[in-house]
Amino acid sequence: MGNEKRTRARNARARRIDKKGIAESDRRRRERGDDGKSHEVEGTISAVLAGTMFKVKLPSGHEVLAHISGKMRKRFIRLVVGDRVKMEMSPYDIDKARITYRLG
Repeated sequence: MGNEKRTRARNARARRIDKKGIAESDRRRRERGDDGKSHEVEGTISAVLAGTMFKVKLPSGHEVLAHISGKMRKRFIRLVVGDRVKMEMSPYDIDKARITYRLG
């Protein structure tokens, strides 16, 4: 019986440490902000491709290949040609993007 108590105490300490670590990493991420991570841009869907991929035309005339974010897939948000969308683009690859929001 004494062994069970030690195991429970050890597990409780491990959970506390995990919660502290998670809270610390969340705080650091919030402080950092979007320092060069991704750029938010708006565009218009110009073509619907297979596999939930889309060609999106930016206001500058540039066309990028974009896919739907997981939350939009989860909520079954439908996108058609002509919809305005908000996207996140990586500064490293400007030909691809992730669609995060449907503007209409």
